[in-house]
Amino acid sequence: MNIETLTTLFGWMTVINIFILLFTTLAIIVMRERVVKIHAQMFGVEESELTPVYFRYLANYKLMILVFNLAPYIALKFIA
Repeated sequence: MNIETLTTLFGWMTVINIFILLFTTLAIIVMRERVVKIHAQMFGVEESELTPVYFRYLANYKLMILVFNLAPYIALKFIA
């Protein structure tokens, strides 16, 4: 596997994961009441506790995208 292939791989991984992050964020914003009720029933968590959980999930996912997708992509762009 050469550098160009890895660069393309990390680029597409970044695009796909950012799309998933945006879709998830919009789903939580638009369908908030329905999502909260479903998750509260599924996991036995109070509805008031889910807002920080969603925020933490989105923040962690964004951080993972930056560390494991975007940073390697930028590094490969610099060395290629």
